[in-house]
Amino acid sequence: MFTARGTQIIGIASGKGGVGKTTISANLAVTLASRGKKVILFDADLGLANAQLALGCKAPYNFSHVLSGQKTLKEIIVDGPAGVQLVPGASGIQHLASLNRTEVAGIIHSFSEIEEDLDYFIVDLAAGLSDSVMSFLSACQHRLIVLKNEPSSIADAYATIKVMIQDHSLQNIHLLPNAVLTHSEGEHLCKSVNSVIKNFLGSQVDHLHPISADEMVLRSLKSSQPLITFAPTSKATRDFSILADQIEELEHDTTLTGGLQFFVERLAAAQATES
Repeated sequence: MFTARGTQIIGIASGKGGVGKTTISANLAVTLASRGKKVILFDADLGLANAQLALGCKAPYNFSHVLSGQKTLKEIIVDGPAGVQLVPGASGIQHLASLNRTEVAGIIHSFSEIEEDLDYFIVDLAAGLSDSVMSFLSACQHRLIVLKNEPSSIADAYATIKVMIQDHSLQNIHLLPNAVLTHSEGEHLCKSVNSVIKNFLGSQVDHLHPISADEMVLRSLKSSQPLITFAPTSKATRDFSILADQIEELEHDTTLTGGLQFFVERLAAAQATES
């Protein structure tokens, strides 16, 4: 059953695609698992699922089989590097990218099956502002917004955060710069975005250690291996280690009754609100 400490539920999202969100989700999951943590990665980028490629996993079934009732959630989970468990998404099945209420209700039911002790449940979300993305973000304890130092990425990250704060009253939002040339570039990027958030939303968000631009990231993806095992001494691997340190230090809400139980309850509440 659930531990008293509960599972940390971390949603990783972005305003636009192509910023490396799935690469970050997969490598963060492997980094935490390599430290002896029990980690499940849920590829919730439904319709364009590729976490299994980043992990180098083969998944005979995916989340579409759960929604159709052909398989249970436990039956589709596959083991990945360092002990990460992956809930595969449904690549190429476009209607899953925008789930209806019945389908999300099916997701809620399926996750209620998992009762094992977990340290981290990482949710790799689709890019954009769909209702299903916001439902998932509402059900997480911490929300990481991945962005690059590019005008479109910055604008879309701000738009995502604006909806999260103004329309859904979400907190525990963390900016995560990716593919920066220097760490100071990442720091400056976060300060700039936070300045806009403060001026227009009257709020502020946290930021996490940036991930360096590193050719080894692309090479690892082409090799279908996590970066931290493909190039353990690379710049970006060191960044993921520091990022994992920060994730381990994130505040745990000790009032929660349990990890995935919290996720399921919050996901149901988000759907009820939208209804």
